[in-house]
Amino acid sequence: MTRWNTSHIPDQTGRSVVITGANSGIGYATARELARHGARVLLACRNRTRGMAALDRLRSEVPTAEAEFRALDLADLSSVRDFAAALDDFDGERLDLLINNAGVMALPYRTTADGFEMQFGTNHLGHFALTGLLLPKLLATPGARVVTVSSMLHVLADLDYDDLNSERSYRRWVAYGRSKSANLLFTHELARRLAAAGSQVVAAAAHPGYAATNLATAGVRMEGRTSAERMVDLANRALAQSPEGGALGTLCAATAPHMRPDSFLGPRSGLRGAPLQSFRAPWTRKAASGERLWAASEELTGVHYDFSRPPTAL
Repeated sequence: MTRWNTSHIPDQTGRSVVITGANSGIGYATARELARHGARVLLACRNRTRGMAALDRLRSEVPTAEAEFRALDLADLSSVRDFAAALDDFDGERLDLLINNAGVMALPYRTTADGFEMQFGTNHLGHFALTGLLLPKLLATPGARVVTVSSMLHVLADLDYDDLNSERSYRRWVAYGRSKSANLLFTHELARRLAAAGSQVVAAAAHPGYAATNLATAGVRMEGRTSAERMVDLANRALAQSPEGGALGTLCAATAPHMRPDSFLGPRSGLRGAPLQSFRAPWTRKAASGERLWAASEELTGVHYDFSRPPTAL
């Protein structure tokens, strides 16, 4: 069996792509590869300086790239709304691919601009709101996909629906696991609702295995734990695959023909290697849980999905 790699990516010319957190790590690697295959790519990043630097780097590495940067802070719902409202001049009513990639991991307790626990608020609620606001464009585009990046560490915890924002108790790794379980449960419920609406939009998920990115060091760096940061850096060097390797699952979910809705792709070993269908915890496929998370997410974000096909559909 041939192992999937970037040589299997079909021509992406004419496709418009939004990638959150595309200034570094697997997000940047994903953006660069899609641009290299002809896609028009929008880097949606929180930090303007880093986002513009990533755009310059992308254009230097892929001189033919059609790419641009726009600011998006997933930890601020007003930023999410502003980003979505201004997207018409990117590619009109068309959006072929939304990659919900950005995330934070194992941070000390913080809250978003809207008062949500930072990991749940950024990793899930920000992307839930963004996807809902961009849904009309996705529904209007034949062959559109939504790919959400989760993690194998979703197995650390199911969601606590009585404490979604960790107000009663906060353990950073449990909170991270819950946010990544939310990513998978969101994908499951989104796929179900799309199918019920008769839409051909594909919702899928991926994980990078263990990839050497800045994500792992952010939490300890925020606390000034330099020795822990050095240990994480050493582990990255010794055990992790490259960001390019970590991006393979996302790229496969985004571009492979006949992708099955609600797929979850990741490295065959769990940590590194070519992407295959990955293990996922059973709680990420429970219909009742999906409906409960969806209702809570709509209430918390104020974003309500409309699955009716726009009259201006392509």
